[in-house]
Amino acid sequence: MSTRVSPVERVRADIDDMFASDRDLGEVLEEVARLGVRLLMQTAIEAEVTEFLGRERYAHGERARAGSRNGHCPTTIKTTTGPVIIDRPKLRGTDEAFASRLLGVGVCRTNALESLVIAGFVRGLSVRDVEATLAEALGAEAALSKSTVSRVCEAIKTEFDTWKVRDLSDVHLEYLFLDGSHFKMHDGARAEPVLAAWGMTSEGRPVLVGLEPGASESTDAWAGFLEGMVARGLRAPLLVVSDGAPGLLAAVELVFAHSLHQRCLIHRARNVLAKVPVEHQGEVKVAFWKIFDDIDAPAGEGAIAVARARAEGFAKTYEKRFPAAVDCLMTNFERLTTYLRFPAGHWGRIRHSNFIERTFGETRRRVKVIGRLPGERSCLGLVWAVLDRASRGWRGVVMTPAAVRHLQELRLQLITAHANEEVTTEANEAVSPAA
Repeated sequence: MSTRVSPVERVRADIDDMFASDRDLGEVLEEVARLGVRLLMQTAIEAEVTEFLGRERYAHGERARAGSRNGHCPTTIKTTTGPVIIDRPKLRGTDEAFASRLLGVGVCRTNALESLVIAGFVRGLSVRDVEATLAEALGAEAALSKSTVSRVCEAIKTEFDTWKVRDLSDVHLEYLFLDGSHFKMHDGARAEPVLAAWGMTSEGRPVLVGLEPGASESTDAWAGFLEGMVARGLRAPLLVVSDGAPGLLAAVELVFAHSLHQRCLIHRARNVLAKVPVEHQGEVKVAFWKIFDDIDAPAGEGAIAVARARAEGFAKTYEKRFPAAVDCLMTNFERLTTYLRFPAGHWGRIRHSNFIERTFGETRRRVKVIGRLPGERSCLGLVWAVLDRASRGWRGVVMTPAAVRHLQELRLQLITAHANEEVTTEANEAVSPAA
């Protein structure tokens, strides 16, 4: 990478490279958290230099102060998550010595990195909160100025504001995944859900689509969330994947009535195991996944028939010992096998929504020490920041020519079925007594 590339851009490149790697998502998120700390600190100290000199990097023209940038030297900062190395700017020809108010003089151990991340992503991007947090960590003499804090935080705020209202007409989804996770974001209130939507495009690329707070996971909340994305241009997907929350299911039926629906197998597995004594859960879990794993029949009715036969075998084995578990499995069983109608190469990715749950879990873990997030916007800022970066590391699906044809045929079948349904409805209305 060119030496003229700023340290900030180098850190951004490191983050992108990390998400492009094949490492486990949990490891990636841990490393990206450290890189994110480094990115924010590097951005802050570069902003301090810009403020001190009165001009941007490589800017020419009238100078507000004598002196110029003269490269960087590595500086190690000890944090509670381990050492972080940043490139500390060097200046020459100045009429006054530059001293970072963030690092101070000779500071080598500080919690300011974590404080800056918490203040930026969690505390609502508030200048006052950033100053207060850094003052607590380093002392009042190390606090950032308002202009420096604003410069660091405003870019994040602007990016999120633009993202949440962007046009979605160019996002052509085949698969749409829906889930919610609860966070405490209002004083004196219980944990409330953040509703999330992500999907796989017609090119097989994963994409984070929408994020919105909800007072509950009611039908109205989910329907409003989905209708908002449709109003911004999102077309109906072929398949919607979700858990079995009643409000979510009802909203999907209202907004995407002609899309197919897959119930998340991991959620259903948890439901089944919840009805089995702990000492037998390992056995039942293995039996549950044997219903759906390693199906070698062609996609469509043949694969569905195999899964149905295996489920009936499960029922015969456990109907006397664990009847509630069997009832849980067999109720609306057809919704558990919808994914088998799709290309076999996609089955592993579209039968559950678990990959975003792991990211939600990482987000909850990071805010646990805070207790309550100080507001709705603060919560969304944190969740979006984590999901936006994490989504770049999600694996998509391979769209082979055969898979593309398969999906086109399924969409044509849905369109035909929808048209026939409308014709039948019109015919019934024409011969009804009310007519």
